[in-house]
Amino acid sequence: MNALEKNNIQLGYIPLLDCTAILWAHEKGYFAEQGLNVKLVKEPSWASLRDRLAFGILDAAHCLSAMLPAAATGGDHLGIPLQTSLVLSTTRAYISLSQKICFDTGITQALNPQESAHRIVQWIQDGAKVQLAHVFTQSLHHYCLREWLALADENIAKSYRLSSLPPPYMVEAVSAHLIDGFCVGEPWNIQAQIQGHSQIIAESRQIIPEIADKVLATTQVWAKEHPNTLQAIKEAIQRAQQEISNMQSLQPVWQMLEQYEIIRFSCSEQIYVEQFHKLQSIIRSFGCQLPPKLQDFIWIMRQMMKWEDLKLEEQQVAAFASQCIS
Repeated sequence: MNALEKNNIQLGYIPLLDCTAILWAHEKGYFAEQGLNVKLVKEPSWASLRDRLAFGILDAAHCLSAMLPAAATGGDHLGIPLQTSLVLSTTRAYISLSQKICFDTGITQALNPQESAHRIVQWIQDGAKVQLAHVFTQSLHHYCLREWLALADENIAKSYRLSSLPPPYMVEAVSAHLIDGFCVGEPWNIQAQIQGHSQIIAESRQIIPEIADKVLATTQVWAKEHPNTLQAIKEAIQRAQQEISNMQSLQPVWQMLEQYEIIRFSCSEQIYVEQFHKLQSIIRSFGCQLPPKLQDFIWIMRQMMKWEDLKLEEQQVAAFASQCIS
């Protein structure tokens, strides 16, 4: 084993199912076996996580993939380049609407995304106020909401004002009628649905391509200065991913997610059975991942150009996208 440049690591995460491999690597001692003393840091929001990673308070973090192109172009107003060599999840978010709006508009899960988009856009055009939220401006969740609305009306998709909220706050916000719908990763859609506040009406993979959603990220400078340490972090997480992929029973992982307060509701093989098995399937999907792909970051940058008015030449898109992958 090559000598580690740093042993004490601050590793940031947001409470979502797709940080499972990071938590499991810590729980099982895989970081320690690599000679690392990892402290997991639960961040309150993606903005906080990004800033603390960029300015060196965190060594590495569970990041939104779109944060990397935003950092490369300076679109995040920080301009501290980030990079990744490990995917944690691909497109796995959902769109949920309040149960009242679903009832009033006749939107159900049986409708395809184009049909539900037409109904919500018609509702808006008829004068209804509908407040939709995503998790962060530079996120697949933001682009998914825009692309969903664009299935009915691209002008509304472009101009409609969306809110940003940290993932765990979505349930509280929709229950307090502060928002009417949201796009977020699990388990927050299922929690809001089980508690009677909202209804899942579309899956992101029905609307946008399946590309890297969350990645393990560091700054480019940190990666250059700590190559052996970064490799050790990556190998520990990949071991956890492999184990999750091959586990016959996810019960130990489920218990861990409850302990970390990521799963905060009763759900089992006896209660909310369909949702339980759906969550189990999602967790398994966060097992072994393919390496980051250049095309994923090119797609994200084109979304930034489409919805955030980022101005780039085509050759710049590929150049900036390549900077995101170590």
